[in-house]
Amino acid sequence: MSSNTEPLRETAPRTGVDQQTDTQRIRPVITASVVGTIIEWYDFFIYGTAAALVFGKLFFPASSSLAGTMAAFATYAVGFAVRPIGGAVFGHFGDKLGRKTILITTLAVMGVTTTLIGLLPTYAQIGIWAPALLVVLRMAQGFGAGAEFAGAAIMAVEYSPVGRRGYFGSWPQIGVAIGLAASSGVFALVGLLPEEAFMSWGWRVPFIASALVLLVGTWIRMRISETPVFQEVQKERKVARSPLTEVLRNHPKSFLAVLGMRFADNAVLYIPVAFTLTYLAERGVESSVGLTAVLLASGVQVATIPLFGAWSDRVGRRMVYGGGAAVSALLLVPYFLLLDTGNTWLIWLAVMLLGGLAYSAMAGSQPAFFSELFHPRVRYTGVAGARELGATVGGFTPLAATALLAAYSTGLAVAALVIVMCLISVVSVLWAPETRGRRFDVEKPGSSTDDPLN
Repeated sequence: MSSNTEPLRETAPRTGVDQQTDTQRIRPVITASVVGTIIEWYDFFIYGTAAALVFGKLFFPASSSLAGTMAAFATYAVGFAVRPIGGAVFGHFGDKLGRKTILITTLAVMGVTTTLIGLLPTYAQIGIWAPALLVVLRMAQGFGAGAEFAGAAIMAVEYSPVGRRGYFGSWPQIGVAIGLAASSGVFALVGLLPEEAFMSWGWRVPFIASALVLLVGTWIRMRISETPVFQEVQKERKVARSPLTEVLRNHPKSFLAVLGMRFADNAVLYIPVAFTLTYLAERGVESSVGLTAVLLASGVQVATIPLFGAWSDRVGRRMVYGGGAAVSALLLVPYFLLLDTGNTWLIWLAVMLLGGLAYSAMAGSQPAFFSELFHPRVRYTGVAGARELGATVGGFTPLAATALLAAYSTGLAVAALVIVMCLISVVSVLWAPETRGRRFDVEKPGSSTDDPLN
């Protein structure tokens, strides 16, 4: 590896968008990234909501209530287990063929599998084949999701002017928040149905509805151009022969840093939006209280994610991301104490603070931070691979949390688990370099092709 360890920075982007036409050129790119991300995470979040409220009864009826929910969350975790594989596969082709092609492909995979989940027969209809098919479709859904967000984030960041990558790169994260709000909102609406209607067909509506918006998202993404950064990679004939091999050889520390940083934001998001619904149900709190709390947290995310992204352009990625992880660790014990009160207003406050504000600090700074850690020729593979490998922790968090709840009957045991994960992320942030202003042009081999952490 090169001995050149001096951070690479630029005062003006050499291959990005001309400053006078930034807004005009980046607007359709941001729109495509956000719309596709909304669809992707709507698909992913409705599965988590259904796992908490429905799947245990319909696909694992032989179990007790809590055991059935654990089984449902196990299928939820399976989707995360295959996400690193999807990230590696689609990331490879994203670095070989371009960002746009893979973004269209992953969106199609997500939309089709989610629609099929909504059409699945239940255990009462086909027996053991029902949970088996659910697992297969969940794996396909996770495979597609493995590179969807990374591609959308990279697309936005690579089109952004150097001084505003944090702000523009944060917009796909807003799509995640809107997808979360949409999934909770749709489930809240169908939850108004009589219980018999909801359990027989109402729960299917959110899944089947994703097919209606899939065509819109695909059409929007087909209309955008490839990023100028990847166009330069192609022009300079710098396309990597084996992106994953190059990432592991030249960027191992960046890869590990991203993996560790993902522990906190995964757990901090999925505890409020997935496990908390189960936690409240076990304490006799109506599901509408938890769903409303998730909607409120989504609103906080939409409002604050771009603010944290812009703030990372001013003070740096490490301060914003690390601060979000540290604050999350401090909030976790009060979070469960507030849930235990059963008071609707205090529950809403807890979810908005942890799942809304603290999470948004990490979400807003993440796209630019992670993208800037990897060279353009292997960026898709590096970000998607490391990010989704870290996501497996988030996927298993609701399952582990449910097991801890069954064993100890207290949310404080869950809080201890997530605090450890947040501290791992804080250490990872401290280990990573500050990347704000890092150069995005295709440097000669022997410069920033090497790991910036070395």
